[in-house]
Amino acid sequence: MTEVSRRRLFAYSGVTLAAGAAAGAGLVSAAQAVEEPSDDGPVPFYGAHQAGIATPVQDRLHFAAFDVVTDDRDRLVRMLKECTAAGAALTAGRPYGSASGGLPESPPDDTGEALGLPPARLTLTVGFGPTLFEKDGKDQFGLKARRPAALADLPRFPGDALDPDRSGGDICVQACADDPQVAVHAIRNLARIGFGVVAVRWSQLGFGKTSSTTPDQQTPRNMFGFKDGTRNISGGDDKALGEHVWASAKDGTPWMAGGSYVVVRRIRMHIETWDRTSLKEQQDTFGRTKGEGNPYGAKREHDPVPLAKLPADSHVRLAHPDSNGGIRILRRGYSFTDGSDGLGRLDAGLFFIAYQRDPRKQFVALQNRLADSDHMNEYVQHVGSGVFACPPGPRKGGYWGETLFA
Repeated sequence: MTEVSRRRLFAYSGVTLAAGAAAGAGLVSAAQAVEEPSDDGPVPFYGAHQAGIATPVQDRLHFAAFDVVTDDRDRLVRMLKECTAAGAALTAGRPYGSASGGLPESPPDDTGEALGLPPARLTLTVGFGPTLFEKDGKDQFGLKARRPAALADLPRFPGDALDPDRSGGDICVQACADDPQVAVHAIRNLARIGFGVVAVRWSQLGFGKTSSTTPDQQTPRNMFGFKDGTRNISGGDDKALGEHVWASAKDGTPWMAGGSYVVVRRIRMHIETWDRTSLKEQQDTFGRTKGEGNPYGAKREHDPVPLAKLPADSHVRLAHPDSNGGIRILRRGYSFTDGSDGLGRLDAGLFFIAYQRDPRKQFVALQNRLADSDHMNEYVQHVGSGVFACPPGPRKGGYWGETLFA
């Protein structure tokens, strides 16, 4: 067994043991999300679309939102160029510059904790928040007129208890990898490059992917122990991606063509309440069985969903495309556990990530319906939020956001 394999095994075992000690078998099943060995090779960095959207979902996440702390547009662009060059190196499994050489009197270029590790399918996905275009009534970078209509501020939904310190941001970076150290190393080094131009506003670590863009693989489970993402958009379904995920110049914002919009929500799960709930109540809440994952009235997980046989307030029935005029989103969520809340309860849940062509017509429409009548609301609460415009993939010699700033 390699050092990387041993470290992964211990990392996942640690999550499982901690979860079992804290809340029993429900969390243990959620922590066992690694279904098959991964290819540690690099994911292409350059292309028409940013990696990390339709890419097969990796096992670990480090998501960070940044505030821009300068009014100098040229400094911001220079940082984006340097971060893009660093991103190309990091996703290829190389350090950015020297991690152990150079002048002894100067800090190393790369922090070094990923030296010797494979790329672990690292992807880096960058997005721009509404406040980059205008903040406190100020158009600090001359971008106000270029803000996409689809990048509207999210409304406040019933039941929201959003923490402003865990919401928003001018720029976001989503780092996904099959090795947590590789993902954390990437965010750490990009934040270091951006020092003096951006500052971390908030960040979130995630494990145990709760959705898959590769439907031929086993569907992962969320922290409630249920399969999640059964009807997710496949990363190989170009027709569905073109219709529901990739922005088009025809949408009214040419610089976003080939990009996508991401909505992130930190969803606190009331683990202790759920764990004391009967199996029937749990299954009625989802509208699926906990074991096989088949919808009520069907025999297998991927059978067509007979919506009329599901409880009217079940999550699957309310969120199903057939209940919402065909609306679909591409989900890439992760579970999280961030210790306890000081009252003996786990601070745990789902870090929801969804890519789409227009959040106003997709996420907002779906969430309005769910917030109004989803039985799941008894067991979850949205405590963090953000929406970002993720531009098309960088070209060789170009940089993240070039189509916006050019």
